[in-house]
Amino acid sequence: MTLRVAVQMDPLESIKIAGDSSFALMLAAQDRGHEVWHYDVASLAWQSDGTPSGQITAHAAPVKVQRVEGDHFTAGERRRIDLARDIDVVLMRQDPPFHLGYISAALLLDRLKGTTLVANDPREVVNAPEKMFVLDYARFMPPTMIARHLDDLKAFQREHGSVVVKPLHGNGGKAIFRLDETGTNLSALSEVFDLTWPEPHMIQPFLPEVAEGDKRIVLVDGEFVGAINRFPGEGEFRSNLAQGGHAEAATLTAREEEICAAMGPELKKRGLVFVGIDVIGGKWLTEINVTSPTGIVAIDKFNGTDTASLIWDAIERRHADR
Repeated sequence: MTLRVAVQMDPLESIKIAGDSSFALMLAAQDRGHEVWHYDVASLAWQSDGTPSGQITAHAAPVKVQRVEGDHFTAGERRRIDLARDIDVVLMRQDPPFHLGYISAALLLDRLKGTTLVANDPREVVNAPEKMFVLDYARFMPPTMIARHLDDLKAFQREHGSVVVKPLHGNGGKAIFRLDETGTNLSALSEVFDLTWPEPHMIQPFLPEVAEGDKRIVLVDGEFVGAINRFPGEGEFRSNLAQGGHAEAATLTAREEEICAAMGPELKKRGLVFVGIDVIGGKWLTEINVTSPTGIVAIDKFNGTDTASLIWDAIERRHADR
Protein backbone atom coordinates (compact mmCIF):
# COMPACT_ATOMS: atom_id res chain seq x y z
CA MET A 1 0.00 0.00 0.00
CA THR A 2 1.51 3.30 -1.13
CA LEU A 3 0.27 6.39 0.70
CA ARG A 4 0.53 10.06 -0.12
CA VAL A 5 1.75 11.64 3.13
CA ALA A 6 1.80 15.34 3.99
CA VAL A 7 3.82 16.36 7.05
CA GLN A 8 2.71 19.58 8.73
CA MET A 9 5.80 20.67 10.62
CA ASP A 10 8.39 23.36 11.16
CA PRO A 11 10.90 24.20 8.39
CA LEU A 12 13.06 21.21 7.48
CA GLU A 13 16.10 23.48 7.39
CA SER A 14 15.82 24.09 11.13
CA ILE A 15 15.61 20.54 12.48
CA LYS A 16 18.39 18.57 14.16
CA ILE A 17 18.11 15.23 12.44
CA ALA A 18 20.13 13.30 15.04
CA GLY A 19 17.20 13.29 17.45
CA ASP A 20 14.18 14.59 15.56
CA SER A 21 11.16 12.28 15.76
CA SER A 22 9.36 13.92 12.82
CA PHE A 23 12.38 13.34 10.61
CA ALA A 24 12.48 9.68 11.72
CA LEU A 25 8.81 9.33 10.74
CA MET A 26 9.52 10.84 7.32
CA LEU A 27 12.43 8.46 6.76
CA ALA A 28 10.29 5.48 7.73
CA ALA A 29 7.48 6.60 5.41
CA GLN A 30 9.91 7.00 2.54
CA ASP A 31 11.46 3.56 3.21
CA ARG A 32 7.96 2.06 2.84
CA GLY A 33 7.55 3.66 -0.56
CA HIS A 34 5.16 6.35 0.60
CA GLU A 35 5.16 9.71 -1.19
CA VAL A 36 6.19 12.42 1.29
CA TRP A 37 5.22 16.10 1.17
CA HIS A 38 6.13 18.90 3.56
CA TYR A 39 4.22 22.08 4.36
CA ASP A 40 4.25 24.84 6.94
CA VAL A 41 1.09 25.22 9.03
CA ALA A 42 1.01 28.93 8.04
CA SER A 43 0.04 27.88 4.51
CA LEU A 44 -3.00 25.87 5.63
CA ALA A 45 -6.28 27.28 4.25
CA TRP A 46 -10.00 26.48 4.14
CA GLN A 47 -12.27 27.67 1.37
CA SER A 48 -16.02 27.20 1.05
CA ASP A 49 -17.30 24.84 -1.62
CA GLY A 50 -20.88 24.47 -0.41
CA THR A 51 -20.11 21.58 1.98
CA PRO A 52 -19.28 21.65 5.72
CA SER A 53 -15.87 20.14 4.99
CA GLY A 54 -14.98 22.79 2.44
CA GLN A 55 -11.73 22.66 0.50
CA ILE A 56 -8.63 22.42 2.69
CA THR A 57 -5.36 23.26 1.02
CA ALA A 58 -1.70 23.87 1.84
CA HIS A 59 1.36 25.05 -0.07
CA ALA A 60 3.47 21.89 -0.03
CA ALA A 61 6.59 20.51 -1.66
CA PRO A 62 7.45 16.86 -2.39
CA VAL A 63 10.54 15.93 -0.42
CA LYS A 64 13.20 13.24 -0.24
CA VAL A 65 15.03 12.80 3.05
CA GLN A 66 18.32 11.18 4.00
CA ARG A 67 20.26 10.86 7.24
CA VAL A 68 23.10 13.18 6.20
CA GLU A 69 23.65 16.12 8.56
CA GLY A 70 23.55 19.39 6.62
CA ASP A 71 22.23 17.67 3.49
CA HIS A 72 19.22 15.87 4.92
CA PHE A 73 16.54 16.72 2.38
CA THR A 74 15.79 17.80 -1.16
CA ALA A 75 12.51 19.47 -2.08
CA GLY A 76 10.61 19.73 -5.33
CA GLU A 77 8.54 22.67 -6.47
CA ARG A 78 6.12 23.95 -3.87
CA ARG A 79 2.51 24.10 -5.00
CA ARG A 80 -0.97 24.38 -3.60
CA ILE A 81 -2.42 20.94 -2.91
CA ASP A 82 -5.85 19.76 -1.80
CA LEU A 83 -5.41 17.77 1.40
CA ALA A 84 -8.60 15.78 0.80
CA ARG A 85 -8.00 14.86 -2.84
CA ASP A 86 -4.20 14.78 -3.14
CA ILE A 87 -3.21 13.31 0.24
CA ASP A 88 -4.05 10.11 2.15
CA VAL A 89 -2.41 10.86 5.52
CA VAL A 90 -1.49 14.11 7.27
CA LEU A 91 1.01 14.02 10.13
CA MET A 92 0.36 16.97 12.43
CA ARG A 93 3.90 17.51 13.72
CA GLN A 94 4.49 21.23 14.15
CA ASP A 95 6.02 22.09 17.52
CA PRO A 96 3.93 23.63 20.29
CA PRO A 97 3.22 25.99 22.05
CA PHE A 98 -0.40 24.97 22.12
CA HIS A 99 -2.05 28.33 21.43
CA LEU A 100 -4.99 29.59 19.37
CA GLY A 101 -2.99 29.20 16.15
CA TYR A 102 -2.33 25.54 16.99
CA ILE A 103 -5.97 24.97 17.91
CA SER A 104 -7.26 26.70 14.77
CA ALA A 105 -5.08 24.55 12.52
CA ALA A 106 -6.22 21.39 14.31
CA LEU A 107 -9.88 22.33 13.89
CA LEU A 108 -9.35 22.93 10.17
CA LEU A 109 -7.68 19.54 9.79
CA ASP A 110 -10.56 17.95 11.68
CA ARG A 111 -12.74 18.80 8.66
CA LEU A 112 -10.77 16.22 6.67
CA LYS A 113 -12.48 13.48 8.66
CA GLY A 114 -13.93 10.90 6.29
CA THR A 115 -11.42 11.66 3.54
CA THR A 116 -7.84 12.03 4.79
CA LEU A 117 -6.52 10.40 7.96
CA VAL A 118 -4.83 12.85 10.33
CA ALA A 119 -2.49 11.58 13.05
CA ASN A 120 -2.82 12.38 15.83
CA ASP A 121 -6.58 12.93 15.53
CA PRO A 122 -6.79 16.75 15.47
CA ARG A 123 -10.07 17.06 17.37
CA GLU A 124 -8.66 14.91 20.16
CA VAL A 125 -5.44 16.92 20.20
CA VAL A 126 -7.60 19.98 20.92
CA ASN A 127 -9.45 18.02 23.61
CA ALA A 128 -6.26 16.74 25.26
CA PRO A 129 -3.70 19.49 25.95
CA GLU A 130 -0.71 17.99 27.75
CA LYS A 131 -1.25 19.40 31.24
CA MET A 132 -5.07 19.22 31.13
CA PHE A 133 -5.69 15.71 29.75
CA VAL A 134 -3.38 14.37 32.46
CA LEU A 135 -5.92 15.50 35.08
CA ASP A 136 -8.08 12.53 34.05
CA TYR A 137 -5.37 10.42 35.70
CA ALA A 138 -4.90 12.54 38.82
CA ARG A 139 -4.59 9.39 40.93
CA PHE A 140 -1.13 8.92 39.42
CA MET A 141 -0.08 12.58 39.70
CA PRO A 142 1.74 14.45 42.47
CA PRO A 143 -0.34 17.02 44.36
CA THR A 144 -1.27 19.64 41.77
CA MET A 145 -3.07 22.96 41.56
CA ILE A 146 -4.12 24.87 38.45
CA ALA A 147 -4.84 28.43 39.50
CA ARG A 148 -4.21 32.07 38.74
CA HIS A 149 -5.13 33.81 41.98
CA LEU A 150 -2.02 34.57 44.04
CA ASP A 151 -3.68 33.62 47.34
CA ASP A 152 -4.33 30.11 45.99
CA LEU A 153 -0.75 29.73 44.79
CA LYS A 154 0.60 30.93 48.14
CA ALA A 155 -1.61 28.55 50.11
CA PHE A 156 -0.40 25.63 47.99
CA GLN A 157 3.23 26.65 48.47
CA ARG A 158 2.83 26.98 52.25
CA GLU A 159 1.38 23.47 52.36
CA HIS A 160 4.03 21.80 50.18
CA GLY A 161 7.21 23.85 50.67
CA SER A 162 9.49 23.90 47.64
CA VAL A 163 7.38 24.04 44.50
CA VAL A 164 7.62 24.11 40.72
CA VAL A 165 5.52 26.59 38.71
CA LYS A 166 4.88 26.01 34.99
CA PRO A 167 2.87 27.62 32.21
CA LEU A 168 -0.20 25.48 31.51
CA HIS A 169 0.52 25.19 27.79
CA GLY A 170 4.31 25.37 27.79
CA ASN A 171 6.60 22.88 26.08
CA GLY A 172 10.16 21.60 26.01
CA GLY A 173 10.83 22.45 29.65
CA LYS A 174 10.67 26.19 28.95
CA ALA A 175 9.63 28.68 31.66
CA ILE A 176 9.52 26.09 34.46
CA PHE A 177 10.61 27.62 37.77
CA ARG A 178 11.55 26.04 41.08
CA LEU A 179 10.96 28.07 44.26
CA ASP A 180 12.40 27.16 47.64
CA GLU A 181 10.50 26.49 50.87
CA THR A 182 10.27 30.20 51.71
CA GLY A 183 8.22 30.96 48.60
CA THR A 184 10.43 33.95 47.90
CA ASN A 185 9.61 35.46 44.51
CA LEU A 186 6.29 33.60 44.15
CA SER A 187 4.45 36.93 43.97
CA ALA A 188 6.84 38.34 41.37
CA LEU A 189 6.76 35.14 39.35
CA SER A 190 2.98 35.11 39.46
CA GLU A 191 2.95 38.67 38.10
CA VAL A 192 5.22 37.68 35.20
CA PHE A 193 3.11 34.62 34.40
CA ASP A 194 -0.10 36.67 34.56
CA LEU A 195 1.32 39.23 32.14
CA THR A 196 2.59 36.55 29.76
CA TRP A 197 -0.28 34.04 29.68
CA PRO A 198 -4.04 34.54 29.99
CA GLU A 199 -4.68 31.02 31.29
CA PRO A 200 -4.11 29.79 34.87
CA HIS A 201 -0.80 28.25 35.86
CA MET A 202 0.23 24.83 37.17
CA ILE A 203 1.97 24.48 40.54
CA GLN A 204 3.27 21.24 42.02
CA PRO A 205 5.64 20.25 44.83
CA PHE A 206 9.26 19.96 43.76
CA LEU A 207 9.89 16.22 43.50
CA PRO A 208 13.38 15.22 44.72
CA GLU A 209 12.77 11.96 42.80
CA VAL A 210 13.61 13.88 39.62
CA ALA A 211 17.21 12.99 40.47
CA GLU A 212 16.18 9.37 39.70
CA GLY A 213 15.04 10.49 36.25
CA ASP A 214 12.12 11.95 34.34
CA LYS A 215 11.04 9.06 32.13
CA ARG A 216 9.61 9.57 28.64
CA ILE A 217 7.38 6.61 27.84
CA VAL A 218 6.05 6.20 24.30
CA LEU A 219 2.75 4.52 23.51
CA VAL A 220 1.64 3.67 19.97
CA ASP A 221 -2.10 3.19 19.54
CA GLY A 222 -2.32 2.77 23.30
CA GLU A 223 0.45 0.15 23.58
CA PHE A 224 3.80 0.66 25.32
CA VAL A 225 6.69 0.50 22.82
CA GLY A 226 9.69 1.98 24.66
CA ALA A 227 11.09 4.43 27.18
CA ILE A 228 14.11 6.51 28.06
CA ASN A 229 15.03 7.97 31.41
CA ARG A 230 16.13 11.61 31.26
CA PHE A 231 18.36 13.19 33.89
CA PRO A 232 19.02 16.89 34.60
CA GLY A 233 22.21 18.45 33.33
CA GLU A 234 24.68 20.12 35.66
CA GLY A 235 23.13 23.04 37.53
CA GLU A 236 19.62 22.16 36.29
CA PHE A 237 16.53 20.55 37.78
CA ARG A 238 14.78 20.18 34.40
CA SER A 239 15.41 16.85 32.70
CA ASN A 240 14.25 17.79 29.21
CA LEU A 241 16.85 16.92 26.58
CA ALA A 242 16.19 20.36 25.07
CA GLN A 243 17.38 21.86 28.35
CA GLY A 244 20.69 20.00 28.52
CA GLY A 245 19.50 16.76 30.11
CA HIS A 246 20.89 13.39 29.11
CA ALA A 247 19.12 10.09 28.48
CA GLU A 248 19.70 6.50 29.49
CA ALA A 249 17.97 3.24 28.57
CA ALA A 250 14.97 2.41 30.72
CA THR A 251 12.38 -0.22 31.50
CA LEU A 252 9.05 0.27 33.28
CA THR A 253 8.33 0.05 36.97
CA ALA A 254 5.18 -1.74 38.11
CA ARG A 255 3.58 1.66 38.74
CA GLU A 256 4.44 2.83 35.21
CA GLU A 257 2.97 -0.36 33.75
CA GLU A 258 -0.21 0.42 35.70
CA ILE A 259 -0.28 3.96 34.30
CA CYS A 260 0.12 2.72 30.71
CA ALA A 261 -2.58 0.10 31.17
CA ALA A 262 -4.96 2.69 32.63
CA MET A 263 -4.69 5.16 29.75
CA GLY A 264 -3.89 2.89 26.79
CA PRO A 265 -7.48 2.03 25.75
CA GLU A 266 -8.51 5.70 25.95
CA LEU A 267 -5.60 6.83 23.79
CA LYS A 268 -6.52 4.26 21.14
CA LYS A 269 -10.20 5.20 21.24
CA ARG A 270 -9.34 8.87 20.74
CA GLY A 271 -7.08 8.23 17.74
CA LEU A 272 -4.00 9.44 19.59
CA VAL A 273 -1.61 7.16 17.73
CA PHE A 274 1.74 8.54 18.95
CA VAL A 275 1.82 9.67 22.57
CA GLY A 276 4.65 10.38 25.00
CA ILE A 277 3.96 10.42 28.72
CA ASP A 278 6.33 11.76 31.40
CA VAL A 279 6.79 10.02 34.75
CA ILE A 280 9.14 11.23 37.50
CA GLY A 281 10.88 8.85 39.87
CA GLY A 282 9.09 5.82 38.48
CA LYS A 283 5.74 6.83 39.96
CA TRP A 284 4.60 10.44 39.39
CA LEU A 285 2.77 11.12 36.11
CA THR A 286 3.24 14.75 35.04
CA GLU A 287 2.24 15.09 31.36
CA ILE A 288 0.58 13.31 28.44
CA ASN A 289 2.16 14.68 25.27
CA VAL A 290 -0.11 14.43 22.22
CA THR A 291 0.72 17.50 20.10
CA SER A 292 4.13 16.58 18.67
CA PRO A 293 5.69 13.92 20.91
CA THR A 294 9.43 13.23 20.75
CA GLY A 295 11.90 10.68 22.08
CA ILE A 296 11.66 7.82 19.60
CA VAL A 297 15.16 8.31 18.15
CA ALA A 298 16.78 8.00 21.57
CA ILE A 299 14.57 5.03 22.48
CA ASP A 300 15.54 3.21 19.29
CA LYS A 301 19.23 4.00 19.82
CA PHE A 302 19.24 2.36 23.25
CA ASN A 303 16.89 -0.54 22.48
CA GLY A 304 17.70 -1.39 18.88
CA THR A 305 14.02 -0.92 18.02
CA ASP A 306 12.25 0.84 15.16
CA THR A 307 9.48 2.87 16.76
CA ALA A 308 8.82 4.94 13.63
CA SER A 309 7.87 1.72 11.80
CA LEU A 310 5.53 0.74 14.64
CA ILE A 311 3.84 4.13 14.33
CA TRP A 312 3.46 3.63 10.58
CA ASP A 313 2.04 0.15 11.17
CA ALA A 314 -0.64 1.74 13.34
CA ILE A 315 -1.35 4.54 10.85
CA GLU A 316 -1.61 2.11 7.94
CA ARG A 317 -4.04 -0.09 9.91
CA ARG A 318 -6.19 2.91 10.71
CA HIS A 319 -6.13 4.07 7.11
CA ALA A 320 -7.15 0.62 5.87
CA ASP A 321 -9.97 0.39 8.42
CA ARG A 322 -11.56 3.73 7.62
